Amino acid sequence: MGEGRIMTLDFVQISLLAILQGITEFLPISSSGHLILPSILLDWDDQGLIFDVAVHIGTLIALLLYFRSDIRELFGAWISSLGPKGQTENSTLAWYLIVATIPAGVVGLLLNDWVEQYARSLPTIAATSIIFAALLYWSDHGSKKNLSLRDLTWRTAMLIGFAQALALIPGTSRSGITMTAALLCDLNRESATRFSFLLAVPIIVATGLLKSIELVNSPQGSIQLLSLAYAITLSAVVAWTCIHFFLQLITRIGFLPFVIYRVILGSLLLLVYFS
Repeated sequence: MGEGRIMTLDFVQISLLAILQGITEFLPISSSGHLILPSILLDWDDQGLIFDVAVHIGTLIALLLYFRSDIRELFGAWISSLGPKGQTENSTLAWYLIVATIPAGVVGLLLNDWVEQYARSLPTIAATSIIFAALLYWSDHGSKKNLSLRDLTWRTAMLIGFAQALALIPGTSRSGITMTAALLCDLNRESATRFSFLLAVPIIVATGLLKSIELVNSPQGSIQLLSLAYAITLSAVVAWTCIHFFLQLITRIGFLPFVIYRVILGSLLLLVYFS
């Protein structure tokens, strides 16, 4: 994994990587897979931990801003549930989000180094892109999709949480696999998407903290604060825009365009690898 090598990135590279992070973090097409591709296909230097932390901060800012009302209500209800007031609909949803975060957190702590060493490869990204595209298509067309967030259960939350743990494998897509699991549990598209986005808050915070700890413990190169601020801002703007339009369109267009994109991407990567 690269370290503090922000100086090796020029303006075009910083812009492309920040845009890639902003677009792919919340769409079901895998941000980790796309951020690896420039270094593999274009022979770019790895962007490094500093840059990874910066663009994760950007997408987290976008998420917090877009869902600020939901997050404020959920957090307030969760705090209240710890007292004598008991559970409400919002506090129950907050507990579901906490429970669903645990599997990915445990798996990430145990296997992150192994994945970094062995799974960040072109054939892995290609295979996961195609396999999980097929699963997303099946879930979107094979389930009843008639339940809302009010119908969530502890079992459903845990199933989505275990599915999220698979996103540690590059090319899987955290949002894609959690939406797939939610659809297989018969949540409608809007509810599946909203739960996936809200579930991203704790996992992106945890990922950012882990990367920050790695950064503190690693040798650091020169840091361009203006470049980092630009990367954070650009990834935040792009991510906010993606969230907004994705929520507007998903109930009408479904997941088929993303399935097609993933299959085409995976097939092209396989051609590149075997050629």
